[in-house]
Amino acid sequence: MPNEVVVSAAVPSAHTPHEVAPNPAASSAETSNIDTPSAVATSVTVPSPAAPSADAPTTDTPTAPASSVPAPQEPAATGHTLPNFLSHELDTDALAAKPTSPEDTAEIDVQTIEALLDDPGSTQSFAPITDELIDTSSTYDAGTTTSLMWGARSDVGCVRSHNEDSYLVQSPLFCVCDGMGGHAAGEVASSIAVETIAKTAPTTADPALLGAAVEAANAAVIEAAQHGLGKPGMGCTATAAFLEDDTVAIAHVGDSRAYLLHDGTLIRITRDHSFVEELVDAGEITADEARVHPNRSVITRALGSDPSMYADHFKIGIEVGDRLILCSDGLSSMVSDGEIERIAAKSSTAQICTDNLVDAALTAGGTDNVTVVVVDLVDDGALRREAERRRKSIKTALLCIGIALAIGAVLTFTSIVNSIYLGTHNGTVAIFTGIPGTFLGFDAHWLHDTSTVSLNDLPDDTKRRLYEGIPQDSVDAAMETISKYRKQISEEQAEKERAAASVRSSAGAGAHAEAGTSSENAHTPSDPNDPNTPASGYNQSSEPLSQTDGGGA
Repeated sequence: MPNEVVVSAAVPSAHTPHEVAPNPAASSAETSNIDTPSAVATSVTVPSPAAPSADAPTTDTPTAPASSVPAPQEPAATGHTLPNFLSHELDTDALAAKPTSPEDTAEIDVQTIEALLDDPGSTQSFAPITDELIDTSSTYDAGTTTSLMWGARSDVGCVRSHNEDSYLVQSPLFCVCDGMGGHAAGEVASSIAVETIAKTAPTTADPALLGAAVEAANAAVIEAAQHGLGKPGMGCTATAAFLEDDTVAIAHVGDSRAYLLHDGTLIRITRDHSFVEELVDAGEITADEARVHPNRSVITRALGSDPSMYADHFKIGIEVGDRLILCSDGLSSMVSDGEIERIAAKSSTAQICTDNLVDAALTAGGTDNVTVVVVDLVDDGALRREAERRRKSIKTALLCIGIALAIGAVLTFTSIVNSIYLGTHNGTVAIFTGIPGTFLGFDAHWLHDTSTVSLNDLPDDTKRRLYEGIPQDSVDAAMETISKYRKQISEEQAEKERAAASVRSSAGAGAHAEAGTSSENAHTPSDPNDPNTPASGYNQSSEPLSQTDGGGA
């Protein structure tokens, strides 16, 4: 029954008090061991079908001897009514006047039967069952959701006259409160506490907010006592848990406890706020000695005493298969942690575990009220299938990613290995395998072959491209490119040589032409009519030429 509020609280019985033998082992410091009128534990919830019902209608009919006919009585003042077939007088005269048929005859004393029927209070020849014979000392609750399974039980014990414990089942919120202050006080404080926690608790596993709910319960208990509800000085402990996914939030005050059974090992996850716990922490007594210490019921922090009281609060991780146990000191003071671990590990379900733990406390003496709430973190198969589906999806996704990465790595490596480019090496053109630069911090290329082509013989644009890397389809293509570079360089050098030769030839022809012109001018006859021609018989230096007179002087 998910999200159902179940609050179990002890309320005083309205029936005749009965004496309870005092507990010789009980401590005088135990505040809840007070002789009070009889009370029986009941619950505000419908009990489990497998458990004795605490809400069964009862009557206050006094016990009558089996042989006597009880006098007529009015219905009990508890609000219950008699069955319909007993709530009216029978008309015996009409029955006598009725014609008798063979089917209605019998060998019985009709007058005796009619006399018994005249009494509307009883048609039995035996004493009615009294309230004292009805088991109302225990309350039960069990339930399950898709992720949680729980069981709860509270028992008055073997010595106490009334039950001051209360528990809360409001999945995923659970709580146990152990009341203090005696009759009409402890049970009032514990019931106020669980009701307040139920109303103010968070909707998530937030330990701070859960602690605030416990502190609100403390204020509610104090305020109730101030307004005359219960008794002054009443109080209670509180241990609350809120489970969400793989986390449990805990808020704790007093000596009620929370245990966690994980992989068969029991771990106490709360620390008692008690005098004996301080002695254990100081190393003066052991945990086993603390269970039987005379002052084991003296607690150092509780709800209802200090308005500034604060609750310990924290959260821890849990897993499927873990078992959470909340209990009052009626269990932990009677059963050792080792025995609790053994019982919890061997109990198959939460309710069975609850019953076994309560029975163990009762077997050990049951000197106090015993309340146990057990919560198992389980799944109904759907969560397991969903988790398996998610795991498979994650595995498939990871596998696909791995395959894609592997394929990418292979393709990248293949591409690098099969890539060829032209670059530079020691001032010459070289052939490289791979790609220029680095990949994942490593050089992604290596030298394949060199050439004699000097970079200085290439154009600037070609040199820039070579520094960056010029991709090639294959080594043969790279060799062919280098051959083209050689041819280009050779052609350029030949062109330069031809140009130089042409320049030299042109220079030589010019000099030869100038020399020929000078020679021609030297052998050309003078024109006597040319004013620039020197006079006959004189050379250019105006010196007279020697003449030979052909006729003689």
